[in-house]
This record gives sequence, C-alpha cells and structure tokens, in this order.
Amino acid sequence: MTEFLLAVGAFVLATVALGLIRVLRGPADADRMMAPQLLGTGGIAALLLLGAATGMPGAIDVALTLTLLAAFASVAFVKGASEPAEPEPDEGGGG
Repeated sequence: MTEFLLAVGAFVLATVALGLIRVLRGPADADRMMAPQLLGTGGIAALLLLGAATGMPGAIDVALTLTLLAAFASVAFVKGASEPAEPEPDEGGGG
C-alpha cells in the first residue's frame, strides 16, 4: 500500500507541475491567480498522500498551513480585483 500511495503522490505532483506551466503562461490575471490555487490544492493532496505513506504526523499540519495560505491568496486577489477605481478629482471650480 505504501508504494501505491507514493506513486499517487508523485503523479499528483507531476500533474501540478504540468498545470502550473500552463497557468503561468495564461494571458489574464485570473489565469495567473489559478497558479497559487493549483499549487495549494496539489500540494495539500501530495503532502497528505506522502504523509500517510511514510507515517509522518506533521504532514497534516503543513497541509493545513498550505490550505490557509491558498485561501488567503485567493481572498486577497478577489478583494484587490473588485475594488473600484478611485474617481479623478474635478479640476473645474464647480458649476
């Protein structure tokens, strides 16, 4: 069972690497925002699989930390993208 979990963990890491290459080449900001999300999700899955295969209890703590970082990154992106642009001040004397 350990070999299977290690193989699945390696497969997840390989698919994350391939996905990151595609996402980082994306033209839009939203495409680039998918990179931390993909890395966070794939990293969590790989850590949990490898932690279960090797019996490391600390992998869960690291996975939870990655979960929080990925969530905060997406919230910061959405908040920054949804803020309205500041209106330009009137140069006229009012009319």
